[in-house]
Amino acid sequence: MPTCRRKRVLLTEPSPSLLAASKNDPQREVYYLAETGEIFETYQAYAARMSFYRIKQFQCEVTGKSGLDYFQALESERQEARTMHSRFPDQLKAAVLKAVQWRTSSIHLVSFTWPLDGLMYHTLPEVMGRLDHLVEAVYDRFKDRYYPDEKVFVEIQGEKYLAQIIQVFPPATQHPLKRSPGPVASSSSTPLYDEPTAIHKVAEDLKIPVKDSVTMDDPAKYVYKVQVLEDDRQPGFNKPDKGKGKEATRGQWGGHVMDVECAKMNRDRLAFSKSILRRFIRDCVDRDAAVASPWTVKPAIAARYGVSSDMPEEIRKDVETIKKGESDKRKKIWEEKEGPSLKRQKRAAAAAENERILAAIAEQREREAREKAEQQQRAKEESERLAAEKKKKKPIRYPTEDLDVVLGDKEKKAGMKLKRPVPSKLAMPFGEDQDTNSAFLMCWNFLVVYGQPLHISSFTMDEFEGALRHSTIDPHCQLLAEIHATLIYNLRTVYFERHSAIVSLVNYKDEHGDDEVFGITIEQLTATLAEVGNNWERAPLRHSEDREGWEESLVGCLKDHANLENFPRLREVLTRLLFAPDHAHEHSGSTGPSPSTSPAPLRLTTPTAPGQLYHRLSAKDRIDIITFMCNLAVSSKAIHAHMESCEEQLTALRKEKIEVNRTKKSYMEEIAVLNGEINGDAKPQTNGKGDEDVAMRDSSDLSDAPSDAGDAPRKTGSVRRSAAKEREAARAKAQSAKQAQTERRRLEEEVSKLERRLEGIEREFRKLLGAVRVKPLGRDRFYNRVWWFDGMGAASLIGSGGTVQYGTGRIFLQGPSEFDVEILQRREEDVDRRRREEEGEEGMLAVGEWAVYNDVDEVREFVDWLNPKGVRELALRNTFQKWWNHISPGMRRRAADLNANAKIPEARRSTRKHAGADILREPYMQWTNRKAVNGS
Repeated sequence: MPTCRRKRVLLTEPSPSLLAASKNDPQREVYYLAETGEIFETYQAYAARMSFYRIKQFQCEVTGKSGLDYFQALESERQEARTMHSRFPDQLKAAVLKAVQWRTSSIHLVSFTWPLDGLMYHTLPEVMGRLDHLVEAVYDRFKDRYYPDEKVFVEIQGEKYLAQIIQVFPPATQHPLKRSPGPVASSSSTPLYDEPTAIHKVAEDLKIPVKDSVTMDDPAKYVYKVQVLEDDRQPGFNKPDKGKGKEATRGQWGGHVMDVECAKMNRDRLAFSKSILRRFIRDCVDRDAAVASPWTVKPAIAARYGVSSDMPEEIRKDVETIKKGESDKRKKIWEEKEGPSLKRQKRAAAAAENERILAAIAEQREREAREKAEQQQRAKEESERLAAEKKKKKPIRYPTEDLDVVLGDKEKKAGMKLKRPVPSKLAMPFGEDQDTNSAFLMCWNFLVVYGQPLHISSFTMDEFEGALRHSTIDPHCQLLAEIHATLIYNLRTVYFERHSAIVSLVNYKDEHGDDEVFGITIEQLTATLAEVGNNWERAPLRHSEDREGWEESLVGCLKDHANLENFPRLREVLTRLLFAPDHAHEHSGSTGPSPSTSPAPLRLTTPTAPGQLYHRLSAKDRIDIITFMCNLAVSSKAIHAHMESCEEQLTALRKEKIEVNRTKKSYMEEIAVLNGEINGDAKPQTNGKGDEDVAMRDSSDLSDAPSDAGDAPRKTGSVRRSAAKEREAARAKAQSAKQAQTERRRLEEEVSKLERRLEGIEREFRKLLGAVRVKPLGRDRFYNRVWWFDGMGAASLIGSGGTVQYGTGRIFLQGPSEFDVEILQRREEDVDRRRREEEGEEGMLAVGEWAVYNDVDEVREFVDWLNPKGVRELALRNTFQKWWNHISPGMRRRAADLNANAKIPEARRSTRKHAGADILREPYMQWTNRKAVNGS
C-alpha cells in the first residue's frame, strides 16, 4: 500500500447514504475511480480525491522510492510484488504462510523426557510486534529445509550445479545414504516419486523454539534425492569458463540422480534471503494496530495456498492473555508513576485539612470582596468599550480599498465631485446592442494591432464604422475589400476541412428537418453553395485590381472554415450572400440605398453572385463575418510570429529603459555636485572681497599711524602682495564656477534628451504590448473597466512631423465582470444604493455593458471624480496623467474632424444624382492601403 508522510493511504469507504441508495435506487449515477475501486456521490469529491492522488508526495512501500503520485507508487509496488513472487520458491510459499498465520512470539519453559515424544513445554505468550523479528524466526526455521520440486544448488567436487529435488526422506523414513552408480536418464521434467510423507511440520509451528524444533526434527538428518539439470539449463551456460578442463567435468553430471544432505545444498540468494522473505511476508500478511494483534495472512492469499483463516481457540486464548498482560503491565507502570506513596498520602491529608480551614476564611473574604470585584468588572467593561471606540476611530492608511473610502465634509467643502459624469450608451457605434458593440471593438482592435502581419494600414474607428454601414455597390468601399482580402490571405494558412459548412447544414437537416430561412431551404442553399468559391485559396486578389472577386473568395472561405457550431448565424449570412429577392418585391420594398441603412428582404428567391449582394448585408452580419475570420486568424503562423517578435522587442525595450534610467540618474548626481560647487563658490568670492576691503582699510589705517621711515614701505608692499593673491584666487574661482555652469547646462540637455527617449520607449512599449495582451487603463471603485485603444499595434500616437494621431479618440467604459459583481455583493454595505448615489441610475453599467465619453471635458470631470485615496482609482488617475498629453489632443482632433466632415442640412437633401459624389467625400472612402504587398 503506498504511503504518504510515512502513513499508509486508506481508501475512501462509500458513505451510508450511498450504501442505502445502492439498495433503494440502483440506477443512481455515481463517480467511479477505476484505479482504486472508490465510489463518490459528487464530482467535487471525485475530483478532490483524484487531485490528491496526482500530487507527487507518495512513496513506494516496497522500494522506498519517493516523489511519486499514488498510481505510480501503486504500480511500483505491484511490479516489485510480481518480481518477488516470481523469484520466491512456490514450494516454500504455503509452508511459510502457515508458519506466520495467527503468529505471536512466545517465551517457553521446556522439560525434557526421552524419547522425544515425551518432550513437554509450556509457553508464555508475548507480542511479536516487529516484522523483523518474524522474518528472523521464519528464516532460521526454513533456511536448511527444502521441499520437493525445488531448484537448489548442489556442491559436487567443489563445483555447484543446479538441481531439482525429486524426493525428500525425513529422518524416520530415510534409507542409507549412497550415491547413484551412474547417470539416470529422466523422462520428464517432473519425475514421479512415491506418495510424500509429511515433512518439516515442526518447523511450521513458530511456538516451538528453534533449538527445540531442531531437536525434535533435525534438518541435517533429512536426505534429499536430487537430479542435476542438463547443461543447457545450468546458469552460465555458453559462458567461457576460466579453467579449460572444467567444461568436460561439468558436462558429465548432467541428468545424474543422487542423494544429498542439506549441508551440500543451498538456495539461490535471489530466490531466498532475508530481504526477499521480508518482502514476501510484508506483501502477504497484515496486522491490526490493536495491542497483541497477531499476524494474519490476507484472505485471498490464504484461500489460494490452503491456509486456514479461522483462528484456533488456543491462539485466541493466548492473544487474550497477552492483551490482559499488556493492560496489567501498563496499569502497574501508571500506578507506580502516578500513585502517591504513604508519606505523600499523609501530606495530602494534612494539606486537605489546611485547605478546608483556609476555605472558610477565604469564603468570608470573598463575600467582602464580591462587591469590590463587581465594581472592578464594571470599570473594566467601560474601559474596554472606550478602547473599542478609540480603535474604531484609528486613522486609515491611504491608499486603501476604494469602497472603504467615504467622502467627508472636508472633501465636500474642498469641491470633490460626488457624482460621476454619465457616460453615453447611445453614443456607442451600435447603440445599446452590447454584443455587436463588443464584437465591433474586438474586430477594429485586431485589425489595427496586427496591421503589420496582415499588411493593412491603420484606420480610425469612425472609418471602420462608416465602411461597415456602406450599402451601395457603386462606388465600392476599398476599406471593406482590403479587410476581407487580407483576412482571406491569412486564413489560407490555417487548417480547414473541405465543405465543412455544407456538411454541417446537411447534418442539421437530417436532425431537425429542412425548414426555410428567408424562403430558402437547406437543400437549395447547399446546392448553390457548392458551386461558389471552390478555388478561394488560390484565387488572386490583387491590390492593383481593387481585390476583384473577394466576395466569391469570402463565400469559399466560409464554406471550408465555418460550421453551425463555430458560426451559429452561418445559414442566415450565406442565404443573404447567395440569394436575392425577386424584382417585384425588390421594387415594392426598396426605398433606395443609403450609407446608414441596408435593406433586409423578407423572402429571397433568385440565386445571385455574392459580389452583387454583399452591399445588402446589414452591419451586424458584416461584423459577425469579420469576427469569425479574426478569431480564426489568431491561430495563424503570421500572427504567432508577430507576437513572438513583439515579446522579443519588449524585452529589449525593458533593458534599454533600465540603461537610460541608470544614465539619467548618474547625470542628475553630477548636476547635484555641480550645483554644490556653484553655490559654494559664490560665498567665498564675497568673503574674498570683504577680506580685500579689510586689508585695504588696515593698510590705510596703518599708513596714518606713526611709524619709522623704514618700516612703512615694507608693510605696504606685503599688504599689496596678499591682495593680489586674493584677487587671483577670486578670478580662478569665478572661472571654475563658469565652467561648472557650462557643464551643468550640457548635462541638463542630456537629461532632457533621455527624458524624451523615455517617452518614446513608453509609446513603443504600449504599441508592442497591445499585440501581446490588451489591458484597460484601470478600474474605478465599482470595478468598471476604463479602455483607451489608441496607440496600440500598428497605430501610432504621433505622426510624421509630430502631428497628433488618434484611432478612437474616445474613452470607453465597460461594466464590471461577473467575478467583480460577486465581490461587490459580498460587501456588508448596500453597494447598489451607493452606485445610484455616485453614478446615477443612467450611469450604472451592467455586467459587460459598454458606454463612452466623447468629450474632453467629460473625461476631465471623470478624472476629477476619481478619489486618489483608493487603490484602484489612484492607479487609474496616475495612468490618465501619464497619457493625458496624448488622450486630450486625440479627442480634440477627432471632434475637429467630425465637425469638418459634418454635412449641412442642404447638402443632405442632395439629389440621387449626386449621392455617389457625396459618399466619395466620406473619410472611410478616401482611405488607401499603403501596406499592401505587390502582387497580392
